[in-house]
Amino acid sequence: MLDRGYYVSFANCGLPYFVGDVIQQESKLLLASPDLFRDRFNIEVRLRTEAIGIDRTAQELVVRELDSEREYRQPYDVLVLSPGASPIRPRLPGIDLPGIFTVRTLPDSEDIRDWIESRAPRRAVVVGGGFIGLEMAENLAHRGIDVTIVEMAEQLLPPLDPEMAEYVHRRVEKHARVRLGDGVAGFEQAADGSLVVRTQAGAAYEAGMVVLSIGVFPESGLARAAGLEIGERGGIRVDSRMRTSDPHIWAVGDAVEVKNRLTDRWELVPLAGPANRQGRIAADVICGRDSHFTSAQATAVCGFFGMTAAQTGATEKTLRRAGMNDFQAVYLHPNQHAGYYPGAKRIHLKVLYRASDGLLLGAQAVGEEGVERRIDVIAMAIQMGGTIFDLEEAELCYAPQYGSAKDAVNMAGMVAGNVMRGDVALASWAELKTTEAFILDVREVEEVRAGCIEGAVNIPLGKLRARVNELPRDREIWVYCRAGHRSYYACRFLAQNGFRVRNLPGGYLTYRAWYATSQSASVDAVAAEVTP
Repeated sequence: MLDRGYYVSFANCGLPYFVGDVIQQESKLLLASPDLFRDRFNIEVRLRTEAIGIDRTAQELVVRELDSEREYRQPYDVLVLSPGASPIRPRLPGIDLPGIFTVRTLPDSEDIRDWIESRAPRRAVVVGGGFIGLEMAENLAHRGIDVTIVEMAEQLLPPLDPEMAEYVHRRVEKHARVRLGDGVAGFEQAADGSLVVRTQAGAAYEAGMVVLSIGVFPESGLARAAGLEIGERGGIRVDSRMRTSDPHIWAVGDAVEVKNRLTDRWELVPLAGPANRQGRIAADVICGRDSHFTSAQATAVCGFFGMTAAQTGATEKTLRRAGMNDFQAVYLHPNQHAGYYPGAKRIHLKVLYRASDGLLLGAQAVGEEGVERRIDVIAMAIQMGGTIFDLEEAELCYAPQYGSAKDAVNMAGMVAGNVMRGDVALASWAELKTTEAFILDVREVEEVRAGCIEGAVNIPLGKLRARVNELPRDREIWVYCRAGHRSYYACRFLAQNGFRVRNLPGGYLTYRAWYATSQSASVDAVAAEVTP
């Protein structure tokens, strides 16, 4: 086993928490040593040793010992490439100034810790608001550093759909400054040695340190130079057995491209779970077993400032890019356990399914507790080819402190099942601003006074039967409440009385996420319609 680094095995997913001093001992991150591999498995590990070339004809590696600069050739019968992916470090002015870091290896995190302890920076800029960016922001804040996040996209956690990322934004901006839709143009060093981060929009942020977390790219240079097939996204192209275009060479991990389970498109999926499975499958195949890596569905989770965001399968953005428009989305905002048990926390959940048959396509969730459990359940359902009807029937653990008799997963299936069976039709939040439909708010008056959709007419659900004649029969009616529950009852009643009606999924909580700038929508516009 060849590794150009100083460690053969370390927990790189724990590096942000080592920086934040949540994990205080470096030894906790070291998972194995060369001695362990030798004594337990009879495997020779050569550290600080880099493969710099592949002679496919001779089946030999060209190897360099980094400390001595000695080069030699290493023959192989079978070669497995697992070079991983490197953090993107764009060629910007000042990019090599001291105090600008990336986070990939244990030495990287050691350098950041040393910088913090020796320089005591008061401010930091984190470039990139993805998974690693948020984890680094949280851990720098934990060290008492004032953090600014600069993200080129218009949202944090770009893999999520925008309305789901809005819940992330609300939490993060309570703990760090967030600047969206603006990329970094360059870095400068001030007279006192601090850094100035300049953006494309002309903003400037002073910082004692900068952490770059703007993504990774596959380290496929060795494979490319050897003439192995490289995919459109720059990763090493492999088959389902993890074999490259050379029958004697396998590749696994962040350096390879894999098929997406839902879209059947080639993707880069730099996640630990798929990488571990790929390593096992490659070993099986090399040893003669008929093992296959079927596909990936990008199941991921991120914790930040007491909140969790998780996803599995396709997002709405992914589906639209793939031209897969036969889908429907439902939104729910259930508690993570029974509401009457102390400490109930809300989960914001979006589930995507194929409109024609209910096949599960993806899910995203954000909340303080219980988020990853629900996404894990849905991830397995997707992997097994499940439908929203399977979510209805899922038998899950229940006790008041853990869930509800109808778990959030069950509720997602039931809400989608109601749509599939024709019990209710869904309206589109994307069309809210242009629709000519009559917007009906069935919440209580006190709720409306706290915020509402501009132009909506309020008739509380309990008074709807008595006031049904106030509603137009010549227009479609779109109904909403706080989270979609009461509006469903209203839709059923109105449909049974001959009205053309649709439910706005997820209610006002989803509206606030879809139209974040509309949270202060005028209440005066509907005040005349409200009857106590």
